[in-house]
Amino acid sequence: MSFFGLNNATNVIIDAINCIVNATNGIVNAINGIINSINGIFNAINGIFKAIYAIFEAINGIFKAKNDMVNAIYGIFKAIHSIANGLKNCLNGLNNAIVEAIYDIVRCINGIVKAIQLHLWH
Repeated sequence: MSFFGLNNATNVIIDAINCIVNATNGIVNAINGIINSINGIFNAINGIFKAIYAIFEAINGIFKAKNDMVNAIYGIFKAIHSIANGLKNCLNGLNNAIVEAIYDIVRCINGIVKAIQLHLWH
């Protein structure tokens, strides 16, 4: 076998090895592409779950706000009730004071009448 023939055979073997390396690289790239696609799918699924979670958080926020609003309205009614009770107690106290004052006036008038009667009888 001549040197050139050996050289050509070596070149053919090197070309074949390069071809195998290139094919292997192509397979590795294809596998990487599949892995990246699967990764993309999982990222998309993760994004969907994050969106669903955000929706539930928003719904929870709405219910919490509704609950806070109900508590605020309840607090307003409690305050109105307290004010009404305070007014009632105040009016009762005022009413009692007026009644006491009227009794005092009546007692004074009775005292004056008795004094006049005693004066007239003596």
